[in-house]
Amino acid sequence: MTWDNELDVLSMAIRKAGAEALRFAVDGFETIQKPDQSPVTSADLAVNEVLLSHLMSAFPEDGWLSEESPDHLDRLQKRRVWVVDPIDGTKAFISGEPEYCISVGLIEQGRPIVAGIFNPSTDELFTATRGGGLRLNHKPVAPPASWYGRHPVIGLNQWEQQIGRFPSLEPSINKRAIRSIAWVLALAATGRMEGVVTWEPENEWDVAAGTLLITEAGGTISDGLGQELRFNQRTPRYRGIIATGPHCPEVLARQLRCLTCGTDNGIA
Repeated sequence: MTWDNELDVLSMAIRKAGAEALRFAVDGFETIQKPDQSPVTSADLAVNEVLLSHLMSAFPEDGWLSEESPDHLDRLQKRRVWVVDPIDGTKAFISGEPEYCISVGLIEQGRPIVAGIFNPSTDELFTATRGGGLRLNHKPVAPPASWYGRHPVIGLNQWEQQIGRFPSLEPSINKRAIRSIAWVLALAATGRMEGVVTWEPENEWDVAAGTLLITEAGGTISDGLGQELRFNQRTPRYRGIIATGPHCPEVLARQLRCLTCGTDNGIA
């Protein structure tokens, strides 16, 4: 089975949403604090409306789960659900850094089947369909053959770096601060970094699209306990994420999987 129509609609919608984000970046936006003290901007809300309008008008029988929409639990009865983060990396967007993206995944019976991650600042659209491979701006992606010749790069939560949560990570590993986990998952899928690890909670909308990009590239992804990610759950949240890119050396992959196993996570 193919999902060409869904991918075409997603690609059109996510690019329109990206144009809206860039318009706000130029013209300005309002920022407010959510109850959890995280920021949300008028750009987040506008991008959400663009995606909601295009995707749900094209596929009205599907469910909807977005960071910036009320969560209606009737989605649990749907065979397919769109899982959306309108702007993942809102703090980066606010500060004008090109480390944010729009993340959209289509879930069928708990697993992603279509995905798109778009960085409007770099004009890079990463897409995948289940069994269809990974593409960048509609062209198949060929990741680097190996990491040899450079130090591996791992994405880590900035706060976890500050508190030294993973002390056994070798000093030779380059640690890249995560401003948007969806974005670093896309980078790992394309071989620009070797992996991503965090013990911090992550939401379904943070990782739904990135999960399919990683697996279609030949990498692996799980929650922090090593369990398979299942989507469209009643509580759409995971305890940590461990992801490895397609050419992450096995010795490094094993080390990343051990970081959150309870002995090296800095948590009693």
